[in-house]
Parts: sequence; structure tokens; C-alpha cells
Amino acid sequence: MVFRLTHELVFPDPRLADADGLLAVGGDLSVDRLLLAYSHGIFPWTSFRHFDELHWYCPHERFVIFPSEIHVSHSMRTLIRKQPYRLSINEDFHGVIGQCGRLRLHEEGAWLGPQMTEAYERLHHQGFAASVEVWAGSRLVGGLYGVTIGRCFFGESMFSLVPSASKLALIHLARVMEANGGVLIDCQLETPHLRSMGGRYIPYDDYLRLIRTE
Repeated sequence: MVFRLTHELVFPDPRLADADGLLAVGGDLSVDRLLLAYSHGIFPWTSFRHFDELHWYCPHERFVIFPSEIHVSHSMRTLIRKQPYRLSINEDFHGVIGQCGRLRLHEEGAWLGPQMTEAYERLHHQGFAASVEVWAGSRLVGGLYGVTIGRCFFGESMFSLVPSASKLALIHLARVMEANGGVLIDCQLETPHLRSMGGRYIPYDDYLRLIRTE
């Protein structure tokens, strides 16, 4: 069953989502609604060219990476030792989300349109979204961004303009989180890329317990 949201700041029980994770349509992208959504593992994901209303998802099984379990291949270890790139956090959130949107703009089902971009920019300005950047000199060549609540990072998108840049960003994120008590990185959807780096599925109830860890 798919629910229709109203102006009221509330979501239905995420366990009622369809098999593909679709839970609700409608609502808005206010900071308060987004924070409520992510605190329950719900995220907006809408093909902005095909649908006027927002679609909200909450998969029953969650694909996550635990920071301590990040897999660093031999080739990535070699690349890290060579240090050809500089890594940073929150130096250019606008640049990272802009690149993520531009690189996927013409893909079928592209979801990171102007409305969504502006919403995550607002979250960032209030301290609830963060970016990791990969630099070649002064050029931004890779990175990722996501929502940050408590000790969890809810990944949204990543990009690479040079080989392995997004992998470097993810490894840097995991290492920083591990060093600072981070609990998990929510990948939202499985990809071969993320599975190769340590991603695995956990049940929703386990996931919910972890993202509510104080």
C-alpha cells in the first residue's frame, strides 16, 4: 500500500512499504520533513522529469557499510600510498552536489533536479548534510555527499572525474567515521561498486536500532 502525505509532518510505519520500498507520495522537502524521514530510514527518490509528486522509499532490507568493514583493495592501497589527490570534508558541498547532478542529468530516471539539490543545500547549511571531496590541485575530481544524523551517514550520491576518485572519498569517509565513533554508512541501494567495498544487507529493525544509537 502506498500512502499519500499531506501538510502534516508525519510518515506511515516504514514497515508498510511495498516490496520495492515505495512507502508514500507527496509531501515536501522541508528540513524538518527530511530529518524526520532519514531518522526512520526513509528517503526521497523521484524521477523529476516523470513525476510531479515526491516519492518516498524505505527498503525492508538495508544495504549498509560499517566503517570498520570498509574493504580497501590492493590497488586502492597502492593509490592511497602514492597520495596523488588531496581529500577533504565539507570544503565544497555545492561543488560536489552540482557535479553529481550534472553527471546524471541525462540519465533515465534522474532524480537530483533543482528542487532536490536546493533541499540538500538547506540541510547542509543547517549542519545535517556533508560532503567528501577529492582534489587534483585546485580541481574537484571526485566526491560524495549525504545526510548526517547522529553518528550515521546516509549516502546520497557520488561522482568521479578520474579513476577511483569516488572510492577514495568513500574510504576517507569510513576512516574518519571509524576514528570518531561513526556507526554506519547507509548506501540505500546495492551496486557492485558498493558491495566490493564491504556493503551488505541488514534487516530494517537492526538498521533502525543502529541509526538510533546515541
